[in-house]
Amino acid sequence: MSRVDQERNMHRSSNVYRQKQSRIGMDFFTRYNSSVLCSVKGRRWMELSMEEQRAYVMRLLDALEVTDRDKRLKVARAILYLAQGVFDECDTETDVLYWSRHNVFLLYDMGIFTALLELLSMEIDNNQACSSAVRKPAISLADSTELRVLLSIMYLMVETIRVEMEGDSPERKAAREAFKTELGSPLYNGEPFALLLFTMVTKFCSMNAPHFPMKKVLLLLWKTILVSLNIHSSESLLRSVRFLMFFFFLSVKSVIQAEFSPLVKQDSLDTYNERDPFKNDDARDEEDDPEDVDSGIEGEVDPLDRDVIIQPPPPPPPLRPPTERVSFPKGLPWAPKVREKDIEHFLETSRNKFIGFTLGNDIDTLVGLPRPIHESVKTLKQHKYVSIAEVQIKREEELQQCPMTMGEEEVEETPAEILYLGMLPSLSQYVIALLKLLLAAAPTSKAKTDSINILADVLPEEMPITVLQSMKLGIDVNRHKEIIVKAISALLLLLLKHFKLNHIYQFEYVAQHLVFANCIPLILKFFNQNIMSYISAKNSICALDYPHCVVHEMPELTAESLEAGDSNQFCWRNLFSCINLLRILNKITKWKHSRTMMLVVFKSAPILKRALKVKQAMMQLYVLKLLKIQTKYLGRQWRKSNMKTMSAIYQKVRHRLNDDWAYGNDIDARPWDFQAEECALRECIEKFNTRRYDKNQNTEFTPVDNCLQSVLGQRVDLPEDFHYSYEMWLEREVFSQPIQWEGLLQAQ
Repeated sequence: MSRVDQERNMHRSSNVYRQKQSRIGMDFFTRYNSSVLCSVKGRRWMELSMEEQRAYVMRLLDALEVTDRDKRLKVARAILYLAQGVFDECDTETDVLYWSRHNVFLLYDMGIFTALLELLSMEIDNNQACSSAVRKPAISLADSTELRVLLSIMYLMVETIRVEMEGDSPERKAAREAFKTELGSPLYNGEPFALLLFTMVTKFCSMNAPHFPMKKVLLLLWKTILVSLNIHSSESLLRSVRFLMFFFFLSVKSVIQAEFSPLVKQDSLDTYNERDPFKNDDARDEEDDPEDVDSGIEGEVDPLDRDVIIQPPPPPPPLRPPTERVSFPKGLPWAPKVREKDIEHFLETSRNKFIGFTLGNDIDTLVGLPRPIHESVKTLKQHKYVSIAEVQIKREEELQQCPMTMGEEEVEETPAEILYLGMLPSLSQYVIALLKLLLAAAPTSKAKTDSINILADVLPEEMPITVLQSMKLGIDVNRHKEIIVKAISALLLLLLKHFKLNHIYQFEYVAQHLVFANCIPLILKFFNQNIMSYISAKNSICALDYPHCVVHEMPELTAESLEAGDSNQFCWRNLFSCINLLRILNKITKWKHSRTMMLVVFKSAPILKRALKVKQAMMQLYVLKLLKIQTKYLGRQWRKSNMKTMSAIYQKVRHRLNDDWAYGNDIDARPWDFQAEECALRECIEKFNTRRYDKNQNTEFTPVDNCLQSVLGQRVDLPEDFHYSYEMWLEREVFSQPIQWEGLLQAQ
């Protein structure tokens, strides 16, 4: 993909710049900004030298400090016009994208972002606007004009600077690194910029600021965290490489075909070892064994082979001679893992059986055990995997048990650490607010009178009066909700991933708040819909996408063209959201028996099985993972009637060598005690937070002054009225109370 295509896709995906009739359109920018910019010595912006452009931006920066609200808004619009690429002077989309990138780096270099941040803080603290919005019966776009302009500029700057291009100069690369550091550091009133946006989210959900444009806030918050926490450790990078290598083998054909058409059929997870992805579909059908097709138990409909919503295009010409086809590795795609706890459990069972006693956590002593057990232990140790989480938990236990010996922990001030420290006091409020917005934007949610209004920044002042206007508004509302779901799902996943890399108990703290806020049933409710329709929804109007709408003549929109939608068969935005939600569900339920049982209690198996209809490899993988962890609790009859699903889990999901996920032998031995497990985890988390972040804690390890003279010599501040009641206190508490000297001697 060329640099121009990358920039075009980046701007199309942002969806912040769409110029619709219900928004501030191109005509205003053309009337106001063109006249202002062209007044610079009578020339256009593109004709100015770099020094002249910098001088003009400096004048705009000075004008942002005026007290007149209307004048300040006009200046902000002029800055937005620059950030959008001075489109009135451009003839092609390529020119718009080029000048947008040029101007964004210029604006950042001149300090515009910091000035915008001050204006944003002022708008957030504008109690008059908040009070006015609370009293209004209906809130529209007009109530958030200033906020939307500021947030649009800031989003453009964050997203443009975030993306690295091949032709970037060393100055731009240095500016990008400085911007990342700035966003992740507590430079804005002693806290990161993301916390200011989190505050906007909580104020909106508490009904104190119902006019806040939540879609723009959430998009900016997502991109800000994506930039500020962009830390690629060697461990996470290695995992990513392995993950991508696996999906290269799974979807190599779909990747190649994507160069010829925007969207094609994906072979998902059902063709890895047996089929050659370079063969056409007809050859595949001839090679399929009819016995394999009908080998399922009667009454089962295979979710991996039905309802393909993407029709394959004509097969492309072969990319290489048939003799040079790629040979795929045999066997399972993943190498199995073994935890140390699994080895301990295996040896404990073996010693009880053959010797009659155990040796605790000893995994090295094999005396008295038969030779097959020796070989088994050797195989288990060869696949032993120690995760970062296990190392961090063990380290935390040592710090808790031996605080004096271990000394004080040196905590690295990473962006994730700074963000967690800032979010810690109000983390539960942030999580609840995000889940409230996710619930309000979910397609399965029903409108309630007490629910929050997330459409404040999409509804116009005057409601539509024609069928065409109503259709456009309906598409815009649906698209608005889809973007909110996308931003929240990506934001939560980013927080979980980076906090888990930073420290496991930070991850567990966020995950537990998600569980307590009913995140598990909320995600299941989200998927309890016609997921095929959601994935293939067409809530977009290509003619109104930026920058297409400002450089091309606007075609006539009709009800028929709006109903037909675009030519894409998939909505990648919704597919992205679904994968994120599945990954969140996987992260908060992995290795948690009580939360896995919640999946069983909420009857998630049929909901997840319906999601397997979507033929996309990554989405199917995470669905199969969720089915795998609860398979042992679904009963023998379910496993018997879903053998193809069981087969897909076995082939595509990583397993533990001694994992009995398909049998459920230990169900009777493991009762479901949700409260006990969560309380034990909560106790570990609180100990971690207290030890690491409560610097004023009064623990038993605080040094005590045992010198009598030193203690009596300390000055004690007494209240002013102490001398009035001192004698009465002595009489009541000292002289009138008998002293049991014998009891004191016995106590000694």
